[in-house]
Amino acid sequence: MNKGFKTCGAILLGVFFSAAADQLEWNILDGEYWWAGLSSRGYQTPYDATSKATHDLWGDNKGNQAQPLLLSSKGRYIWSEQPIKYVFNQGTLTVTTREGKIDAGKEGANLRDVFEYVSKTYFPSDGNIPDELLFTHPQYNTWIELMYDQNEEDILAYAQAIIDQGYPPGVLMIDDNWQEDYGTWEFSPRRFQDPKGMIDKLHAMGFKVMMWMCPFVSADSADFRQLAQEGLLILDPQKTQNILWANTKNKAAVIRWWNGASACLDLSNPKAQAWFKEELDYLVEEYGVDGFKFDAGDARFYTEGVVSWQQDITPNDHTQFFAEFGLNYPLNEYRASWKMAGLPLAQRLRDKGHRWEDLAKLIPDQMSQSVMGYAYTCPDMIGGGEYRSFLNGDVIDEELIVRSAQIHALMPMMQFSVAPWRILSKENQQICLQMAHLHLQMGDYILQLAREASQTGEPIVKPMALAFPDDGYETINDQFVLGDNIIVAPVVEKGVRSREVILPKGNWTADDGQVYTGGKTIQIRVPLDRLPYFTLSP
Repeated sequence: MNKGFKTCGAILLGVFFSAAADQLEWNILDGEYWWAGLSSRGYQTPYDATSKATHDLWGDNKGNQAQPLLLSSKGRYIWSEQPIKYVFNQGTLTVTTREGKIDAGKEGANLRDVFEYVSKTYFPSDGNIPDELLFTHPQYNTWIELMYDQNEEDILAYAQAIIDQGYPPGVLMIDDNWQEDYGTWEFSPRRFQDPKGMIDKLHAMGFKVMMWMCPFVSADSADFRQLAQEGLLILDPQKTQNILWANTKNKAAVIRWWNGASACLDLSNPKAQAWFKEELDYLVEEYGVDGFKFDAGDARFYTEGVVSWQQDITPNDHTQFFAEFGLNYPLNEYRASWKMAGLPLAQRLRDKGHRWEDLAKLIPDQMSQSVMGYAYTCPDMIGGGEYRSFLNGDVIDEELIVRSAQIHALMPMMQFSVAPWRILSKENQQICLQMAHLHLQMGDYILQLAREASQTGEPIVKPMALAFPDDGYETINDQFVLGDNIIVAPVVEKGVRSREVILPKGNWTADDGQVYTGGKTIQIRVPLDRLPYFTLSP
């Protein structure tokens, strides 16, 4: 086992492990609960002795952060440096690897004890955090408003509307299709007449600017031909080829993804990493771009026996190469990651639909990120990041947008995309504005927690069972803890105007000033304009 795996260098990871498969089988203890390594399946956790679930992480990160880790409320843990398959079968937990050793054991008596052990042992924090503005101010993404029509005029109009409506400027993410082509990372001259002037204007408004980025390369572009000739692309596992320019025995692989079929950079190759960095550094130096949103990189794109410069690696290693590349840029965002806990990367939950059932997943999925060791997290875009949900304006649910903004307000990061001032009533838009300013008000505290996380590994937001591990809170999935002393209890169901809140022992001051004695469950009113949160008295 190589516990210091993340200090080995990006291009060497994944080559030091035993080729032997391993297997472990445990009985689940009475009253024991388990959290497992897929953030996008957090809503299914915790598992217990009644659960039936199977997940194979080899080549499948389920569109989000993944970690070869399982943790128990009784202090037990399971870890491997390689992808694991885990099966919960009504009282039995079986974990296997295709290759690589499984580590397992018990440290302490509860979830907090064992989390502290594994975070220091397997993914220690490196003392750095992503760009501070990601935490202290709301973020704004152009995706839902502009979709694939990213252009200079509308981006500036979106940014100006943010300011005009009273929202605090923060990070502005320009999403997919600003570029000339996939792999041709230059502003499209058809949609951007003066990209440097645009970014200068955005800076003057108070924004930092991120550009969407991916590892794919359009297969009919000049950049594709150059990269293929230089051997910097993932290759198909075939023995012959029939294209004149190629000088290897393999053709460049064409990988199907949500935007069609493209070639893909081979980031196991240091020369490909150098090419990619030169392209992005040019955007920074020439135009003043501040950072990048890194999309795609999912392990499933590398499962069809593709050939890479570095041999004997897993599909998950390619996800890791892509994620590690982002460490070059403090202002970053990722959706897909593998074994990147403890490192200064902003990790967003995968796109959710504009549906109440998806809204209810935000808290447990975010808590799964935390338990897996990902501290610098964002719960998708407010109202949902799945753009097809917004193609029909008749389906917009104003209440859902408001409750989503409330969930975001006291998370580590808060990200708008759909414009509240465009789709909401004046009253509901005002609630979203209040939530943006609540996040701004709490920004310094959230930043303090981020800095502490970079030293201790302790997540910024925690499930109740991690913050208060001996109180029987394992199955609470609709409230969370900011730091160790603020319990946040949003509403996640349509039409609900009251809810129960579970408060641990101590005196708790609510957002409305009322003081409660803890150690019990209370019933509170939650009108649409209220986000309930409770601060523990010293």
